[in-house]
Amino acid sequence: MSDFPLSAGGARRPLSGSRRVLAAGALGVLGVVTALSATLPANAAASTLGAAAAQSGRYFGTAIAAGHLNDSTYVATWDREFNGVTAENEMKWGPIEPSRNSFNWGSADQIVNHAVSKGMKVRGHTLVWHAQLPSWINNNMSASDLRSAMTNHITQVMNHYKGKVFAWDVVNEAFADGGAVGTLRDSIFTQKLGKGFIEEAFRAARAADPNVKLCYNDYNIDSATAAKTQGVYNMVKDFKARGVPIDCVGLQSHFGNPPSNYQQNIAQFAALGVDVQITELDVGGSGSTQADAYRRVVQACTAVPRCTGITVWGITDKWSWRSGDTPLLFDGNFNKKQAYTSVLNALNAATPSTSPSPSASPSQSPSASPSASPSASPSASPSASPSASPSTSPAPGGCSATIKTINSWGGGFQSEVTVQAGSSAVNGWTVKWTWPGGQTISSLWNGRQSSSGSSVTVTNESYNGSIAAGASTTFGFTANGTAATPTATCTSP
Repeated sequence: MSDFPLSAGGARRPLSGSRRVLAAGALGVLGVVTALSATLPANAAASTLGAAAAQSGRYFGTAIAAGHLNDSTYVATWDREFNGVTAENEMKWGPIEPSRNSFNWGSADQIVNHAVSKGMKVRGHTLVWHAQLPSWINNNMSASDLRSAMTNHITQVMNHYKGKVFAWDVVNEAFADGGAVGTLRDSIFTQKLGKGFIEEAFRAARAADPNVKLCYNDYNIDSATAAKTQGVYNMVKDFKARGVPIDCVGLQSHFGNPPSNYQQNIAQFAALGVDVQITELDVGGSGSTQADAYRRVVQACTAVPRCTGITVWGITDKWSWRSGDTPLLFDGNFNKKQAYTSVLNALNAATPSTSPSPSASPSQSPSASPSASPSASPSASPSASPSASPSTSPAPGGCSATIKTINSWGGGFQSEVTVQAGSSAVNGWTVKWTWPGGQTISSLWNGRQSSSGSSVTVTNESYNGSIAAGASTTFGFTANGTAATPTATCTSP
C-alpha cells in the first residue's frame, strides 16, 4: 500500500478504499526455500489459508506492520493462517533509508526474519515509488545524482535481503490515473529521469539479484480494458520483447467488487510470459456479498496457472487502512468472517500453479540510458489527493513539527510530519498533538508512538533523533477517519 498510498499501498501501504477509485498509501524463493506448507493426504481439505493455497503451489500472504508484533493474537493469527508476507511500510524507501546511504534495517528485519523462520514466502515492497520517499530525495538533486541514489538504494536493499525475498515490487504505481494510454504519473523520477526510469530500475534490480522475481505493482489495473491497465500491459509486452528483465505484475485489487473481466485481465498478463500476483487485496463490505466477491477473486486467480499467489492487505479490520469498510477476513476481534470460509473453500478447490524461474536479460550497466519504454496507461496506496494545508508549531525546546496530509481516501488518510531543528542541534525529539475528531493511527514509520485517547505522542527512533541545526527529519503514518492536520508541538531534551 502500496502502495499504499502507501499499498499499500502502494500501500499505501500504506498507502501503502475501493482502489478502482481510491489508491493507498504493498513475496529461487527465500533462496531455495519452497515453504509451501505441510503435506496433506490426497483430496484432504486444508484448514488454514496458507496450507490450502500451498496445495496448488501458491502462497496466501498478508501485510504485516512491525508496530503490531507485540500483539500475541496478531502474531499467532499470522503464523497459523498465512504462508507469505509483505512488510506494510517497513521496506519502503523513506523508512529503510531515512538518511542517504544510512539504512535502518531493524523493523523490516524483524518481519522478514520471523517469516523466514516460519518458512513463509516474502515479497519485497517496494524499491522505487513516488511516495514515502526520504526528505533527502528532492528536486534539488540533479538527474545523475538521483539515478545514482536510485541504483544504490536498489542494490543495497536487495543485497541485504538476498536469499530471503523471493519477489520484489521494483517499481510501484508509476502510471497515472485517467488520461491517455501510456501516461506516467508526474513524479520526481519522471521529471528528472524521464519515462525510462522504470526500465533503469528493473535492470539495476536484475544486476543486484539474478534469482529473484522482479515485479511491477499498481492499483486500478484490475479491469482488462481500462486505459491504465492497457498502459501497463503495453509496457510489459515491450519489456519482454526487448529483454528488459520483468517477471511479474502485481494487481493491488482494493475493491468494493471485482470487475467482471478480472480473470480475463489476469490471463492477458500471464500470456505475456509473466506471473501475476494479487498483492494488496481487500474487499469492502460484509456478509455474503463480501464473501462472494472474495470467492470470485480467488477463483479468478486459481483459474490461471501463472497467478502464483494472493496477499491480503492486513489481518484484522481493526488495523486496516480501510477499517470503516471492514475489508479483511478477520474482524476487529480476530474472529473469522464469512469471507474467510469463502476464500478457504476456493483455495482448497484450486488447480496447480506453474511459474518458471526469473527471466534472464541482456547484461547492461544499470545506469546506462535504456531505450524509452512505449507509452502506456494503467500503492500500498490510496489515490493521491491535493495536500492539505500543513499544520506548524513554534519551536519549543529547539524544534518544530509540521503535519501535512499526503493522501486521503474514504475512511482514511496518510500524513507526513517534518521535525526541524532550530538554531541549535537537536539530540532526541518528541512530537505531540490531539486529534480533533476521533482519528486513530493505523501504521507509523520512522517514529515510536504512544497514545491515550485522542492525544498522540511520537518520539524519535534511535537512528533519527539527532538533527543538525536548521536540518530536519520526517516520520509518517496512515490513519483512520477524516483527514486532519492538528497543531503539533515538538520538544527536545
